[in-house]
Amino acid sequence: MFLRQDSLELNNHMIYSDWRLSLDHTFLTVNIIIIEEYVQTKRHTLVKNSEEEEKFIEELINAIAKLNTDNISDKEMLELIIQILTTEIDRLWLKLFKVVNITKHSKTWWNNDCHGDLEKYRVSKQLED
Repeated sequence: MFLRQDSLELNNHMIYSDWRLSLDHTFLTVNIIIIEEYVQTKRHTLVKNSEEEEKFIEELINAIAKLNTDNISDKEMLELIIQILTTEIDRLWLKLFKVVNITKHSKTWWNNDCHGDLEKYRVSKQLED
């Protein structure tokens, strides 16, 4: 068995030489430490082609149009304008995003049209729906 010298997690092993079989093989156990890890189950999103996405884009275009870029004479002024735009994007995002639960069945392509079609099928039970 080959182990990395600097890997304490995988070097926690026991070789049972007194359990040796008829050949030169022996039993080996390795304890692998499993670290608890946070798995994100929710995310913030704007659903593609949704009213929220359209409103976000519309309001963002308006915010960009309102920026006064006539007086960018130095780096500090440019950074100020970028900060104003960043603040406006954050404000719009927080106003319009939707919290989505992530599951093993989550589909990034699923939209309101899909939801409507599924409901139509559930009501009619017709294959064409």
